[in-house]
Amino acid sequence: MNSTAPHIVCPHCHTTNRVQVQHLGSAPTCGSCKQPLFTGAPIALDAEGFARHVRNSHLPVLVDFWAPWCGPCRMMAPHFAQAAQQLEPHYQLVKLDTEAHPEIGSQFNIRSIPTLALFVGGREVARQPGAMGAADIVRWARQHTPR
Repeated sequence: MNSTAPHIVCPHCHTTNRVQVQHLGSAPTCGSCKQPLFTGAPIALDAEGFARHVRNSHLPVLVDFWAPWCGPCRMMAPHFAQAAQQLEPHYQLVKLDTEAHPEIGSQFNIRSIPTLALFVGGREVARQPGAMGAADIVRWARQHTPR
């Protein structure tokens, strides 16, 4: 990660922004659409948005691969949202509906849902299948983030 001005992808317009590290916690806004870069909630992405966030963000991107028909996915959703509140602004938490975007699930060989995957520098560094509580999600993400 660029230590002085990491790239942050806007959750609204998907424009890549540079934000000084010391300003990450000061509610930075997108230079393009002027919306907040951190919302305290997971970002629902389509295939194009997913590629932009994973490829362009200097922050670790924690992905919840899920589907609307999946009971454990629906049970984990509020815990994932709580984890977003705890991990931002040092992580971006995103959700990808594998039912709506099966090509992404296939590309990443997602065999069961929910599955969490952590991407750092555009590469997947860790994966965890199964539902988890908020504290476990936070602990798992921090444990698997390279220092």
